[in-house]
Amino acid sequence: MSRHLTWIALAALAVTSPAFAQKTVTVIREIDTDRYDPHKSTARSGAEVLYMIGDTLVNLDFDMKTLKPGLATSWSASADGLTYTFKLRNDVTYCSGRKMTAKDVVASYERWLDPETKGLVKWRMGDVDKVSAIDDVTVEYKLKKPFSELLYQMTQYFHTIVNAEQAKQLGADFGVKAFDGTGPFCMESWTPRDSTVLTKHAGYKWGPPIYDATEAQVDKVIWKVVPEENTRVTALQAGQADASQYVPYWSLKDLMADKKLTVSKAENYFWSYFIGFKIDKDQVSDVRVRKAINLAVDQKAITEAVTFGFAEPADTMLLPTVLDFNPKLDKAIYGQNIKEAERLLDEAGWKKGSDGFRAKDGKKLAPLIYGISGSFKEVAEAVQGDLRKVGIDLQIQLFDSTVAWGKLATQEFDAFGMSFPYVSAGDALNLYFRSANTPTPNRMNWKDKETDELLDKGSQALDDKTRETAYQAVQQKVHDAAVWIPLYHEPLFLVSGPKLKPMKAHGNYGCAMYKGLGIALK
Repeated sequence: MSRHLTWIALAALAVTSPAFAQKTVTVIREIDTDRYDPHKSTARSGAEVLYMIGDTLVNLDFDMKTLKPGLATSWSASADGLTYTFKLRNDVTYCSGRKMTAKDVVASYERWLDPETKGLVKWRMGDVDKVSAIDDVTVEYKLKKPFSELLYQMTQYFHTIVNAEQAKQLGADFGVKAFDGTGPFCMESWTPRDSTVLTKHAGYKWGPPIYDATEAQVDKVIWKVVPEENTRVTALQAGQADASQYVPYWSLKDLMADKKLTVSKAENYFWSYFIGFKIDKDQVSDVRVRKAINLAVDQKAITEAVTFGFAEPADTMLLPTVLDFNPKLDKAIYGQNIKEAERLLDEAGWKKGSDGFRAKDGKKLAPLIYGISGSFKEVAEAVQGDLRKVGIDLQIQLFDSTVAWGKLATQEFDAFGMSFPYVSAGDALNLYFRSANTPTPNRMNWKDKETDELLDKGSQALDDKTRETAYQAVQQKVHDAAVWIPLYHEPLFLVSGPKLKPMKAHGNYGCAMYKGLGIALK
């Protein structure tokens, strides 16, 4: 972008957030969401607003492990793990002023379950039998089988309690034209691909106890879409924007050195980048080949080149600090070891030809990788360069995000690039490694009876130790099978401008400002 166009964009920001609006805060982000409907969108850009305009029964502390009260003040589970009872606050109202009761909780879950809603990721509810309102402040949540992840999943924005009456009235326009929530902010307007305006929810006082404040500290938050990263950086430095987590790695040192700004790093944040293998494809069906590819890749160099050293090179699929991580995994199968990689490829029968590339039975070792264009291009090309050193001619095909997800649901590729958020080991494993989840999100075609049994055991566990043991066993299986190339674990940085008090970044679903109750003027 030219200098002239950059300042035009900044001028637009200034118009959006005039200096005289002292309690107005402008937050800039890279992309917009498709809608603000917790049952129909999995976009982080939707989540970061929905956390502010809505509430869940249970909240998550900054450690990403400790559960805190939300709309529910307390909860209990039956000995068989099939019935959860939630006691609700009696002082909660929607932005419209209507009081929220247990019937609204029931209606929210019934809407998510209703086939006509076409709700996404319903597994995050568990196998629901029935959700009932015992009285105005008591909800009974019955399952057909135990779900040990339930309370952690309830901290995710998909579990936002909606105004189901409004949702029914608006139909497809719910979360597009309006959203009546119980959160600390209310949705005033949404102009797609431009801005979302939130205003303080008058009377809100039920924020989670992880904040110093239980109500919003500013009158208005404007989420402004600024696709160009140079413009976002300049806007923060020039004081034309007040906060953002969408800052490129190359800018971080300068932003950290700027005394007008505060940069906070989320202490616990689980978002990992990886390349997965479609393990039933001829090119990568041999575990020796998959291990060799892993050993050919230099995660440290890629992390340094792509993230300027700010991310953590991955030698395990999941971050070691996540709930139920297996600390006994052999990390020797990851990390560059060219000599061992070449030995494994030789052993697997892939021999180098005069052109330097390997072949077997007249077929060249040239796996095809699919990915989403953008930042993954640099990662894919770095991996391609590493693999050529051991005689593998990686082929790359990148797609715009508008078509990439459809392409990634096909069987046309040998490997794929991906990143994903997770709140626990079970969250990640149940999503990616269940046989029933092929062809997507289990794009590896990992179909293993024992894995499914272990996932069921962990998911249905009635105590922490049983759950942990089962999930650690799954990690051992997929780790030893080298199903992925773990690349790096992404950090999360939140930049606050000069008129704001420093904010503590939260890691939940990559939404650094979470409930927005830490947004306050100096």
